[in-house]
Amino acid sequence: MVKSPFPWAELAQIGFGELRLSPKAFWASSPRELTLAMQAKQKMFGHAAPLERQRMAELMADFPDGDKYEP
Repeated sequence: MVKSPFPWAELAQIGFGELRLSPKAFWASSPRELTLAMQAKQKMFGHAAPLERQRMAELMADFPDGDKYEP
């Protein structure tokens, strides 16, 4: 039986990109811990779809940064 190599690249993308872990925290975590953390994040926040360019422009117009914003 041929085993597939461990998917370190995909796990790193989840750890650094989705969970925003530091390298130290990522490498100190086990694959099981990373999986549980990702499952918890998905349960809490759901699966967010990336913003379309038009929607991002609308949000930037509605909620500008800087001194111009007044609640």
